[in-house]
Amino acid sequence: MALDERLLDILVCPACQAGVEYKERRHVVVCTGCGLQYPEREGIPVMLVDEATRGRRTEG
Repeated sequence: MALDERLLDILVCPACQAGVEYKERRHVVVCTGCGLQYPEREGIPVMLVDEATRGRRTEG
């Protein structure tokens, strides 16, 4: 399930305030600044730093 583009346009990383990208295949929202990855659960991005993981900065 893809996230709504309007939602992605207003989301920012709570850790560094940078923009984010959605990686549908991996079901994560990735910060374009610090690289934190936030999980997506049932179509809802969980934008909590405590839930984020450090990930690779690669396409996917």
